[in-house]
Amino acid sequence: MNASVLFTNNTTSANETAKEENEDLRVLVIFGLSTLLGGLTAFTAIGNIFVIVTILMDRNLRTLQNYLILSLAIADLMVACLVMPLGAIYVVYDEWILGTILCYFWTSADLLCCTASILNLLAIAVDRYRSVTRVNYVRKRNSATITITIALVWSVACLVSVCPLLGLKDPNFEHRIKVDKRCLISQDITFQVLATFAAFYCPLLLILLLYWRIYKVARKRIRSKPSSRYNFRVESQRKIYSSEIDTIDLSVNRKDASNLETSSEVPYSSTELHCSGDNKRNMSVRTKRKAFQQRSSESESELKRQYSLSKRERKTAKILMMITGAFIGCWLPFFIAALITPLCPNCVSFRVSNFFLWLGFLNSLLNPVIYTVFSPEFRASFHKMFHRG
Repeated sequence: MNASVLFTNNTTSANETAKEENEDLRVLVIFGLSTLLGGLTAFTAIGNIFVIVTILMDRNLRTLQNYLILSLAIADLMVACLVMPLGAIYVVYDEWILGTILCYFWTSADLLCCTASILNLLAIAVDRYRSVTRVNYVRKRNSATITITIALVWSVACLVSVCPLLGLKDPNFEHRIKVDKRCLISQDITFQVLATFAAFYCPLLLILLLYWRIYKVARKRIRSKPSSRYNFRVESQRKIYSSEIDTIDLSVNRKDASNLETSSEVPYSSTELHCSGDNKRNMSVRTKRKAFQQRSSESESELKRQYSLSKRERKTAKILMMITGAFIGCWLPFFIAALITPLCPNCVSFRVSNFFLWLGFLNSLLNPVIYTVFSPEFRASFHKMFHRG
């Protein structure tokens, strides 16, 4: 009897110890998740606020192209302020505890902000493509064009976000919230196909196509070099056997001409001199002398301008390619899962789905980081702001 009681007490004590350990572990997990997700949310908001303030305060950055970046930063800031905090609560509690109305709000805000962010990336790609491939586009581009583009981006995003409220929602939407404690975007297959293709797959294909075209144009410009042979006409007057030399025609190979910018000597040259005079003779003379110095400042400045242009194009393309690469890496897993889930609800677990969603949110954090690290203009403006402060 005593042994049985002792065994029962030991079992109870072991169970209580295990529960306490599990509770301690749960508290640590909650604290860790709260810190991580709270930090991601805060940094996303701060980074995009800096981008917005920098563009608005720095006159040099208030360009038409940067207004598209401003629109992108606003969309990413809305993700940080409206979507990520509620998403963090959802992850930490491992269930939806905020009710039906906030679930409607959260899913609609998620669709609106994330779709706007993606479509702004597409708008930036289109603008960059047109500026690279159309000579007069940058000169003709005006505020009305950019305003219409931004308005179109946000209109499409709004349309996608209100579709579930207009009837494209599955019948189990409220049941999942109240019984399963899950808040998901409408799992209606028609809506999922339309929404995912409008918000991601179509923009993705267009962005990839546009950047491929930009890459080809940029590569062609960068690789294009001046003519491989320079022809110079040197006027000189000289007496050889009492004959006046009127003109010397020189053809200088590119190998020799590459040093002309620094006014280097052209080495030994074999020059045919056609001389006119009383003796009416033509002669070939091999001379060892300085041929000429290239002092064409106009030509030199043009070469520098072309080099500067190609260098700037490469930097800009690098920035935009980094943004696009981050966009694909962050959002592709989520949108693949979004198409799978309505067809196979148990194929993607709740935690995996949430991980993919937060991977998508991470894109809103990376965009301002990419601007800061890879854009000299933004970096200089940030530096100026911090020093001013």
